[in-house]
Amino acid sequence: MKTMWAPWRMEYILGEKPDSCVFCDALEPDAELTLFKGNDTMVMMNKFPYINGHLLVAPIRHISALDQLNRYEMGQLLATVDKSIGILKLVMQPDGFNVGLNLGKVAGAGVEEHLHFHIVPRWYGDTNALTVFADVRVIPEHIIATYENLKPQFENLNLNSKN
Repeated sequence: MKTMWAPWRMEYILGEKPDSCVFCDALEPDAELTLFKGNDTMVMMNKFPYINGHLLVAPIRHISALDQLNRYEMGQLLATVDKSIGILKLVMQPDGFNVGLNLGKVAGAGVEEHLHFHIVPRWYGDTNALTVFADVRVIPEHIIATYENLKPQFENLNLNSKN
């Protein structure tokens, strides 16, 4: 078995955690990196991204498990994931996506108390030896530049349309 080291994650793992929920904080009017706040869902950029455009999609309600969502919220959550992928395709033109959620600390949930999906755009060749051999992760665009490119598309997000 081979081991892949990711030492840059230690800043997040060992760093001081806020007393409040990062998702609930992202709903505040002056929150940075929040792309969308709807009635039932929200989208924010991951402050510790694996790659450009790494988004987090969460219900507005502070819940920790899928079975706490009602059917409508479940539909809205998945619709927001779908629309977010569509925006990333339009703006960033990735070759694919990793989409998922981690339920529970043992499953990798960094914020286990507020359910959220990760959307990670992927491009051919987006991993390289620099990460493995030099413990350096290359993210070619500054997070604020990515935010500014995505934000106008999320301002027009309509979860009630079929497109």
